Order: sequence, then structure tokens, then C-alpha cells
Amino acid sequence: MTMIKLDDRDIKMLAILSREGRMSKAALAEKVNLSATPCWERLKRLEKAGVISGYSAEIELRLIAPHVSVFVMAELENHRASTFQAFEKAILRHDEITACWALGGGFDYLLHVVTRDIDSYQNLIDEMLACGTGLSRYFTYIVTKPVKASATPPFSALLSERTAKD
Repeated sequence: MTMIKLDDRDIKMLAILSREGRMSKAALAEKVNLSATPCWERLKRLEKAGVISGYSAEIELRLIAPHVSVFVMAELENHRASTFQAFEKAILRHDEITACWALGGGFDYLLHVVTRDIDSYQNLIDEMLACGTGLSRYFTYIVTKPVKASATPPFSALLSERTAKD
């Protein structure tokens, strides 16, 4: 994969957008100390290059609906490519599974599940066990309180070595 060359303004734009989401080009330009047109051109270049893949809003779900957030460590019954494909295809069919990561090491996947309550979570798991998804064992970790969640990547830590080499 080819790394995209970023300068300090690009990085500042990415940090602002990852914290604050979509904003007017005038507001973004002011925050990065550029006029609107060059700022907009940089933004379009970052979007076209795929560096910015989308925009979203952070929703305080607790203010609009009761819910439970659960992390699930999942183990598959075997490690055949067809089993991984079947499991991943099944994951995509469930909106309650808000994130899923394939892992190296002891477990095969880490899932983040958000459901109305524990009963609806268990119904989801029961369905996955019964429907040939390849799920053989799972370990449930219920979130009791959020401590830190950030959509903002640690740009300075990630780019410090890269910047030093440039």
C-alpha cells in the first residue's frame, strides 16, 4: 500500500475533522489558517485519495434508547476459509453487531454488539449458533461504563517516525 504524503496542514485538517466531523469549508479553513479555496482543494484531495472515507455523527444513545453494549470474543469451529467467509457474511446481516475485527492469537474475532437488553443479545447469539455461522464458542463481556472512546487517531504518535524520516 502506498502511503499518502501529508504535510502539517493536512494532518491538522484530519485531526479537526476526526474530532468535529463535517463542517463548512470556511470554518475548517479558519481553523487551519488557510483561505477557503485551498482548504477545500486539500479536503477534496484527501477524500479522493481515500484518506477520508466518510463522515459521521457521534450519538449519545443513552439519551434516546435503553441499550446494552457487549464485547464478544468469538471462536470458530475450524479454520477453513469457507468457515471464515460464512461467519463474516453472517456478521454483515446483523445491525446489532456494530464492529467486528478478525484477530491473530487465541480468539478468531472480537465483536462489538449493541442491543436493547441482555435477552436480545442472547437471542442474537442463539441465532448465530443455530444458523451455521461456524461459531463454536463465545465469551461475553458486558460494558458497565464507558471510560474512553475516541474516533480521533493519535496522529502525533502515528506520524512521528514517518515525519522524522521525511
